Amino acid sequence: MRTRKTLLHLAVVYALFASSGAMAANTAELPCRTTAECAEQARKIGATVDKSALKGGAYESQFSWLNRINKASIVMLTEEGIVSSPQGRRIAGGVQHVVDQAAQAGGKRPSDVLQVEQIMIDKIGPEASLIHSGRSRQDMYATYRLAVLRAQVLDYSDALNSSRARLLKIAGDNVDTLIPAYTNGVQAMPISYAHYLLAFEAAFERDAQRIHELYARLNLSPMGTAVLANSGWPLNRERLATLLGFDGVRENSLDSSQVSTFDIPLEAAGIASSSAIRVGALIGDIHTQYHQTRPWLLLEEGSTYTSSAMPQKRNPGLLMRTRESASDVVGLAGATTIRAHNVTTGMTDYKAAFDDLGLFGSAADMFERLNLVLDALVINPERAMEELDADWTTSMELADTLEREHKVPFRIGHSFASLIVGQARDQGLLPKEFPYADAQKLFTKAAQKYNWKDQRLPLSESAFRATLSPRTMVETRQGTGGPQPAEVKRMLAEAGKRLQADERWMNERRQHLIQADEALDKAFAKLLPASR
Repeated sequence: MRTRKTLLHLAVVYALFASSGAMAANTAELPCRTTAECAEQARKIGATVDKSALKGGAYESQFSWLNRINKASIVMLTEEGIVSSPQGRRIAGGVQHVVDQAAQAGGKRPSDVLQVEQIMIDKIGPEASLIHSGRSRQDMYATYRLAVLRAQVLDYSDALNSSRARLLKIAGDNVDTLIPAYTNGVQAMPISYAHYLLAFEAAFERDAQRIHELYARLNLSPMGTAVLANSGWPLNRERLATLLGFDGVRENSLDSSQVSTFDIPLEAAGIASSSAIRVGALIGDIHTQYHQTRPWLLLEEGSTYTSSAMPQKRNPGLLMRTRESASDVVGLAGATTIRAHNVTTGMTDYKAAFDDLGLFGSAADMFERLNLVLDALVINPERAMEELDADWTTSMELADTLEREHKVPFRIGHSFASLIVGQARDQGLLPKEFPYADAQKLFTKAAQKYNWKDQRLPLSESAFRATLSPRTMVETRQGTGGPQPAEVKRMLAEAGKRLQADERWMNERRQHLIQADEALDKAFAKLLPASR
């Protein structure tokens, strides 16, 4: 019986070895001599490969972030007594070896956890694998991806704020520049260009608020949750979070690396898409003016390109490239959502979609292009006033003035103004040209329609003309948030203060990450063998 069992065991072992193609590949056991070979080995079996060379600081490559996680892990494991101090020092030396060899000619920078670990094992032996106590690729990669996302969101926020600053600067220079505002694509009322730009700045400020709220949810560490249900090791997750620049831990271990990896990137993608839609609208408004033969809004000479055939053309490439970038961001945000749609929990499809697709790189590019447009804008206040005077955008003010100053019911005033506009357009008359005597007759007609007691226009000719003035209409607006110069100046000052507060918030977040890096390096340095 014993012999039969032995033979059976040998048969099983032989079958396992003989059918090695059916076994899972271990990236650590796939020899590679260079970074490219390591990446290719990982790629062939579908393991994670770093697809981008990211920027410095908190925005590093996956290889660099794995080393950072390794530093934090060995610091925490040693502090908690999970590994002894002598073991901690030896393993820290192995971690440092990985970093040092990567800086040498021909050094390796693999992006797979086990490939990095193998470099340590080759140096100090299998004891190096103790660094993996209580952790997994799952929590390590989730941590890395969040670090990438927070860095990209901060860069996106910087780009957003740079455009906000430009909008405020242009607005400050155009408090008294009157322009037509549109609803339903039709000229509606006069406002100032500053008032117009402040509306878009307010929208971008809301995106900044959303970023602040997102960051509080984003910057929570998954590290120490292992695969998804923690481990048998009493890891200090809070210490890991602090060393890696996070503000705390994502509490539920399943949520941290499997569920939040759906919604946190999607929330970030949604904010970027929101900005892009407003950028597209802003560029569309500028381009609409650019279509005119005599626009009041242009791009300065030297920021357009000429036609190869038509010498009169000045092609607004900056506008088109910016709109393209905005469309790309909206599309990539949608693709990020599609990658997460209808995917079961724990799959990798959705976890790095924002980075794989280059969403936030496109968002930063979008704002850089928008800045080029804003820097090149040429505003012609005189031409804008001509456009206002060429239409009846102040006709509503006739009804308002009659009600406000002479107690004429609004519907009578509205009917009167409509009659004026109808006759003026039939006869090709502009507001400055409309006969006062005809205005008297039309008011009588409107009053008779509603059986109003006073059928004589209560406005003098000078008051009638003033009421039709775009500047008078803008300057007599009342209430919070209107286009009147005093209110616009107040809003400008408040918007400037909020932008400064947002910039301080950004600086504080970045400073926190720098300090976390310094604290990690200091704690790790204490573990390194003195002989180094």
